[in-house]
Amino acid sequence: MLARTPRYRIKRLDPDHEAFAALAEESRKEGFWMLVTLANNWEDGRNRFDKRGEALFGAWLEKELAGVCGLNVDPYVKGRREGRVRHLYVGTAHRMNGVGRQLVWSAIDKARKHFPVLNTRSAQTAFGFYEALGFEPVEGEEFATHRMRLARPPTRGRQGN
Repeated sequence: MLARTPRYRIKRLDPDHEAFAALAEESRKEGFWMLVTLANNWEDGRNRFDKRGEALFGAWLEKELAGVCGLNVDPYVKGRREGRVRHLYVGTAHRMNGVGRQLVWSAIDKARKHFPVLNTRSAQTAFGFYEALGFEPVEGEEFATHRMRLARPPTRGRQGN
Protein backbone atom coordinates (compact mmCIF):
# COMPACT_ATOMS: atom_id res chain seq x y z
CA MET A 1 0.00 0.00 0.00
CA LEU A 2 1.30 3.45 -0.91
CA ALA A 3 1.74 6.02 1.83
CA ARG A 4 -0.64 8.94 1.43
CA THR A 5 0.85 12.41 1.15
CA PRO A 6 -0.66 14.79 3.71
CA ARG A 7 -2.91 17.56 2.38
CA TYR A 8 -1.57 20.98 3.22
CA ARG A 9 -3.59 24.20 3.02
CA ILE A 10 -1.74 27.28 1.80
CA LYS A 11 -3.11 30.56 3.12
CA ARG A 12 -1.95 34.04 4.09
CA LEU A 13 0.01 34.13 7.32
CA ASP A 14 0.35 36.62 10.14
CA PRO A 15 3.69 36.11 11.95
CA ASP A 16 2.00 37.11 15.21
CA HIS A 17 0.31 33.67 15.20
CA GLU A 18 1.70 31.43 17.97
CA ALA A 19 2.39 28.62 15.47
CA PHE A 20 4.83 30.92 13.67
CA ALA A 21 6.90 31.39 16.85
CA ALA A 22 7.28 27.61 17.20
CA LEU A 23 8.40 27.21 13.58
CA ALA A 24 10.81 30.16 13.90
CA GLU A 25 12.35 28.54 16.98
CA GLU A 26 12.75 25.24 15.11
CA SER A 27 14.46 27.02 12.23
CA ARG A 28 16.79 28.88 14.60
CA LYS A 29 17.83 25.63 16.31
CA GLU A 30 18.71 24.26 12.87
CA GLY A 31 20.92 27.28 12.26
CA PHE A 32 18.52 28.98 9.84
CA TRP A 33 17.72 32.55 10.88
CA MET A 34 15.34 33.60 8.08
CA LEU A 35 12.19 33.27 10.21
CA VAL A 36 13.77 35.12 13.13
CA THR A 37 14.70 37.90 10.71
CA LEU A 38 11.18 37.83 9.26
CA ALA A 39 9.65 38.13 12.77
CA ASN A 40 11.96 41.00 13.72
CA ASN A 41 11.27 42.88 10.49
CA TRP A 42 7.52 42.33 10.92
CA GLU A 43 7.57 43.55 14.51
CA ASP A 44 9.53 46.74 13.78
CA GLY A 45 7.53 47.45 10.60
CA ARG A 46 10.40 47.11 8.11
CA ASN A 47 8.62 44.32 6.23
CA ARG A 48 4.90 43.65 6.72
CA PHE A 49 4.34 42.09 3.28
CA ASP A 50 1.79 44.82 2.65
CA LYS A 51 3.03 46.54 -0.50
CA ARG A 52 1.22 45.97 -3.79
CA GLY A 53 1.87 42.39 -4.92
CA GLU A 54 3.33 41.19 -1.62
CA ALA A 55 2.15 38.28 0.52
CA LEU A 56 3.31 35.97 3.28
CA PHE A 57 2.08 32.39 2.95
CA GLY A 58 1.88 29.58 5.46
CA ALA A 59 1.38 25.88 4.76
CA TRP A 60 -0.91 24.28 7.32
CA LEU A 61 -1.52 20.64 8.18
CA GLU A 62 -4.64 20.96 10.30
CA LYS A 63 -3.52 23.33 13.12
CA GLU A 64 0.23 22.88 12.60
CA LEU A 65 2.22 25.42 10.61
CA ALA A 66 4.45 23.33 8.35
CA GLY A 67 6.20 26.01 6.32
CA VAL A 68 6.48 29.67 5.34
CA CYS A 69 7.26 31.57 2.14
CA GLY A 70 7.18 35.30 1.48
CA LEU A 71 6.79 37.38 -1.66
CA ASN A 72 8.13 40.94 -1.63
CA VAL A 73 8.88 43.71 -4.03
CA ASP A 74 12.60 43.02 -4.53
CA PRO A 75 14.42 45.60 -2.36
CA TYR A 76 17.74 44.94 -4.12
CA VAL A 77 16.56 45.96 -7.59
CA LYS A 78 16.64 49.67 -8.33
CA GLY A 79 14.72 51.30 -11.15
CA ARG A 80 12.45 48.40 -12.08
CA ARG A 81 9.68 46.56 -10.26
CA GLU A 82 10.51 42.90 -9.64
CA GLY A 83 9.32 40.35 -7.10
CA ARG A 84 11.41 38.32 -4.71
CA VAL A 85 10.79 34.95 -3.02
CA ARG A 86 11.93 35.27 0.60
CA HIS A 87 12.14 33.39 3.85
CA LEU A 88 11.24 29.93 2.53
CA TYR A 89 11.37 27.42 5.36
CA VAL A 90 9.70 24.03 5.81
CA GLY A 91 9.68 22.29 9.19
CA THR A 92 11.71 19.10 9.43
CA ALA A 93 8.65 16.87 9.96
CA HIS A 94 7.11 18.14 6.71
CA ARG A 95 10.00 18.01 4.28
CA MET A 96 9.85 15.87 1.15
CA ASN A 97 6.04 16.18 1.05
CA GLY A 98 5.93 18.92 -1.59
CA VAL A 99 5.31 21.70 0.93
CA GLY A 100 8.13 23.89 -0.33
CA ARG A 101 6.90 23.51 -3.90
CA GLN A 102 3.34 24.42 -2.90
CA LEU A 103 4.54 27.50 -1.04
CA VAL A 104 6.75 28.76 -3.86
CA TRP A 105 4.01 28.07 -6.44
CA SER A 106 1.66 30.20 -4.33
CA ALA A 107 4.21 33.01 -4.46
CA ILE A 108 4.67 32.52 -8.22
CA ASP A 109 0.91 32.60 -8.84
CA LYS A 110 0.56 35.87 -6.93
CA ALA A 111 3.71 37.34 -8.53
CA ARG A 112 2.37 36.71 -12.06
CA LYS A 113 -0.31 39.34 -11.40
CA HIS A 114 2.17 42.02 -10.29
CA PHE A 115 5.72 41.45 -11.52
CA PRO A 116 7.43 40.65 -14.83
CA VAL A 117 10.31 38.94 -12.99
CA LEU A 118 10.70 36.95 -9.78
CA ASN A 119 14.11 36.69 -8.09
CA THR A 120 15.51 34.67 -5.22
CA ARG A 121 18.84 34.11 -3.52
CA SER A 122 19.32 30.66 -2.10
CA ALA A 123 21.96 28.40 -0.68
CA GLN A 124 23.67 26.18 -3.23
CA THR A 125 21.90 23.15 -1.73
CA ALA A 126 18.56 24.60 -2.97
CA PHE A 127 19.66 25.42 -6.53
CA GLY A 128 18.14 22.20 -7.94
CA PHE A 129 14.87 22.89 -6.11
CA TYR A 130 14.44 26.32 -7.70
CA GLU A 131 15.60 25.15 -11.12
CA ALA A 132 13.04 22.30 -11.06
CA LEU A 133 10.35 24.96 -10.50
CA GLY A 134 11.49 26.90 -13.58
CA PHE A 135 13.90 29.44 -12.12
CA GLU A 136 17.05 30.02 -14.13
CA PRO A 137 20.50 30.51 -12.61
CA VAL A 138 21.78 34.10 -12.49
CA GLU A 139 25.48 34.82 -12.84
CA GLY A 140 27.34 37.74 -11.35
CA GLU A 141 24.62 39.29 -9.21
CA GLU A 142 25.21 39.74 -5.51
CA PHE A 143 21.56 39.49 -4.42
CA ALA A 144 20.11 36.91 -6.82
CA THR A 145 21.06 33.33 -7.57
CA HIS A 146 17.93 32.53 -9.60
CA ARG A 147 15.32 34.34 -11.66
CA MET A 148 12.00 33.45 -13.26
CA ARG A 149 10.59 35.54 -16.08
CA LEU A 150 6.83 35.91 -15.71
CA ALA A 151 4.13 37.15 -18.05
CA ARG A 152 4.02 40.91 -17.95
CA PRO A 153 1.37 42.07 -15.48
CA PRO A 154 -1.54 43.99 -16.99
CA THR A 155 -1.19 47.75 -17.06
CA ARG A 156 -3.70 49.86 -15.22
CA GLY A 157 -6.24 51.84 -17.11
CA ARG A 158 -8.02 51.26 -20.36
CA GLN A 159 -6.70 48.51 -22.62
CA GLY A 160 -6.63 49.02 -26.38
CA ASN A 161 -8.55 46.70 -28.71
